[in-house]
Amino acid sequence: MSKEVVRGHFALGGANVMWGLMSPIAKAVMLGGLITPLIVTEFRIFGAMILFWAYSMFKPKEKVAKKDLLKLFGASLLAIVFNQGSFVFGVGLSSPVNASIIATSMPLWALLLSALYLKESITGMKVLGIGMGATGALMLVLGSGAGMAQNENHIWGDLLVLFAQLSYASYIVLYKNFVSKYSTVTIMKWMFTFASVCMLPFAFFSFPSVEWSMVSMQDYSGLFFVVFCGTFLSYIFVTMGQKVLRPTVTGMYNYVQPVVASIAAICWGLDSFSFLKLLSVALIFFGVYFVNAGNALSFKKIFSR
Repeated sequence: MSKEVVRGHFALGGANVMWGLMSPIAKAVMLGGLITPLIVTEFRIFGAMILFWAYSMFKPKEKVAKKDLLKLFGASLLAIVFNQGSFVFGVGLSSPVNASIIATSMPLWALLLSALYLKESITGMKVLGIGMGATGALMLVLGSGAGMAQNENHIWGDLLVLFAQLSYASYIVLYKNFVSKYSTVTIMKWMFTFASVCMLPFAFFSFPSVEWSMVSMQDYSGLFFVVFCGTFLSYIFVTMGQKVLRPTVTGMYNYVQPVVASIAAICWGLDSFSFLKLLSVALIFFGVYFVNAGNALSFKKIFSR
């Protein structure tokens, strides 16, 4: 395994750790009622745009062809506007448990889209890996959510979270080859710029409606984490991994997020460790391994040894 591939795995792991922490943090920020899902989405997009343009000043200048700007606009819709907007609104309407369960569907979307668009083969090893990862994530989330009240109708929130997974899976598959054409910072600054333009009409009315003097420092800290860690750093890491790893492998790292959420809950005294969680973690990471090895291994090769 080359150094670039190893760095790609570490980058994707780091991004999904931050995303795993971001969901409960964003939910906590919105619980007060002052900060709406739209405000959180706007903070993510506008804040990340400023950070990426500032970061680009310390990098070599890179000119983007006019025809590629249109492609970057399409990428911004799939990876940022539709993905971030749908996910944040979905979490606001649904529950963290439901959102985590639905988030495990993204690798399946990536596998199916890769087979249709990139003609990537679906081997028995990949199916086994995805099955193991999905089983582990569902066991973990369902086990953590046992006994929680589920009286509200979360159907619209669940559908929005599902659409967010499909949107992001479409991005990592359709733009797999394109992201290697430019540097990470160039791609991100233009994608977030286009996304900011799309969100500008909504921000014009939503920002003045918030009583900012009533927002606590804890909420501001949560928004900072969402913008800097859950958006700026994580999108840099994802693009680094996307350049060297297959879309199916990139999607499999989505299963890290429920693990992080569970560990955070235990550390914060909101949950306890159990054998079920240990088994879930093992299934998730073995699932990532089998999907990663899917091109080099098959059931026929294993049993013929």
